[in-house]
Amino acid sequence: MTPSVYVLEYHLVNYRRTWRSSAFSSLVLPLLTMLGFGLGVGSFVTGGVEGVPYLQWMVPGLIASTAAQVAVAESTWPVMSCFTWVKSYFAQAAAPLRPADILGGHVAFMLFRVLASAAAFLLVAFCFGALRSGWSLLVLPIALLLGAALAPLVAAYTASVTTDMYLAVLFRFAVLPMSLFSGVFFPIESLPTVLHWVALALPLSHGVDLSRAATLGLDPGPGAVWQVLYLLAWAVAAWFLASWRYRRRLVI
Repeated sequence: MTPSVYVLEYHLVNYRRTWRSSAFSSLVLPLLTMLGFGLGVGSFVTGGVEGVPYLQWMVPGLIASTAAQVAVAESTWPVMSCFTWVKSYFAQAAAPLRPADILGGHVAFMLFRVLASAAAFLLVAFCFGALRSGWSLLVLPIALLLGAALAPLVAAYTASVTTDMYLAVLFRFAVLPMSLFSGVFFPIESLPTVLHWVALALPLSHGVDLSRAATLGLDPGPGAVWQVLYLLAWAVAAWFLASWRYRRRLVI
């Protein structure tokens, strides 16, 4: 077992005490979203979007958005707690663990949470008949890739701030706009040109496109390869940035 696996085990043992509440919310949130947005708002979108019923068109975007939000949530206050309040990172650093081991184990747990949330949303979508293709299972690795692009990046941000006030700022001015303008609820092509290019620069928009192609059974074309590579580039850059910030905080 690598050192990161032991760190992952630590977070899983802690999660064993709280999994019931998160499992409940992971099922209730997509259920309410399906009823509110998919069936409620969708009833007013009579022609659907791009010839697809609004519920089926929106669901993959919601799954990708949920994966992104879980990745951000798990890499903000929990990371702040490990650095500032509980200080478990420093206890781990006192053991024979490198900052990269501590980061790797925690990021692995974050991706576990992303995968579990995406799987729960996918299950609810299946029960509502919102999946049109057997390729819908590809949404799970797409969610993992999106989580890998965001979780280390946000963990690096959290490791760089001194108070959780900045985490609320992150959600208000970064996560919320990204969720609204990345093609989850409407095509980004309808945005003004400047905002369209901003949306294309965000990782969530590419996760939404890939997820939508999977659930609708569409041919994503060669552009999908570039979207995957783009998310991988985000993940690699985020990992190196987070590793640098963790070393700065944990190596005295």
